[in-house]
Amino acid sequence: MGQVDSAGDKAAMESFFALLQNNILNRRRWETREEPRIAIAAWTERTYHRRRRQTRLRQLTPVEFELI
Repeated sequence: MGQVDSAGDKAAMESFFALLQNNILNRRRWETREEPRIAIAAWTERTYHRRRRQTRLRQLTPVEFELI
């Protein structure tokens, strides 16, 4: 990651933002800018990072790794 015009970077980020858009931003109308900021942070920490398979954990999710 990090190279200029890397197709892999773009695909990974587009996938992440599509998930974010579908799971958080398009679900309701937000009254303030603070509300979606908090919702995005909570979703990222509680759901996305806990369910996504990670290379450092031998392709396990953090929850699966902790159970082992």
